[in-house]
Amino acid sequence: MRYEGTVYRPPSEAYSLIVQVTIGCSHNQCTFCSMYKDKKFRIRQISEIIKDLEAARVHYKSIKRVFLADGNALVLKIEDLKTILKKINELFPECERVGIYSAPKDILRKTVEELKSLNELGLGIAYLGIESGSDEILKSIKKGVTAEEMIEAGRKIIRSGISLSTTIISGLGGVERWKEHAIESARVVNAINPQYLGLLTLLLEEETELYREVQDGTFQLLSPEEIMKETHLFIQQLQVKDCMLRSNHPSNYVSLQGILPQDQSKLLLHLEEALENGERYRDEFFRRL
Repeated sequence: MRYEGTVYRPPSEAYSLIVQVTIGCSHNQCTFCSMYKDKKFRIRQISEIIKDLEAARVHYKSIKRVFLADGNALVLKIEDLKTILKKINELFPECERVGIYSAPKDILRKTVEELKSLNELGLGIAYLGIESGSDEILKSIKKGVTAEEMIEAGRKIIRSGISLSTTIISGLGGVERWKEHAIESARVVNAINPQYLGLLTLLLEEETELYREVQDGTFQLLSPEEIMKETHLFIQQLQVKDCMLRSNHPSNYVSLQGILPQDQSKLLLHLEEALENGERYRDEFFRRL
């Protein structure tokens, strides 16, 4: 396998074969993200991708999952994606699922029927970074889409039969917009009703634009207690069905996991306990780092 630069994948793809379909991210403007700043975006040649798949078949006895990287492999033309998926089916008949990062604009450029055709060829899950449901916050972080476009993109994936895993970044509204971030993010998630919802906590990277905003005082980070209050308000506002919520990334101050709506009260109580015992939870968080 040939890889260029640092390769990123969702936590649930830890044991997947990672194949770089693109190098970097075609958008690559989000103010909080440093993941692909060292790469110039390009789409790899299909012949190169197929050679990598053939090499993996030689080296690995069994491959149950494949993940198509980098930042937004769904940017490829539909026929090229079909070619890749057909090759995966041919080489790895044991493969149970193919996953992909999906930027909202790339989803919106494809029809539901096109996405259905990818699902029929084995594309089983798409990962969508909602980040925030607030138009003002989305604009400030240079996400490049509105909340309504995010809703349309998420619904389109679900209508196609592909499972949808979404993420919200806690603290992304800062001190000024924490309530707006919680309430509007819940509104967008409710409108989409994804199968999976992950919460990450904002972590600053020195080379990002948001880091510079914190340094010059134009953006104020939330404290751990404020993050927990925001998370409590966000979960309180959720009205989804059969949605697996996870907030157990190393960045999170409190580990949460449950199925909504049945575990909603339990999750809220856990956060209330954490707020009452803030110092203990802070110590546990820093021990994990």
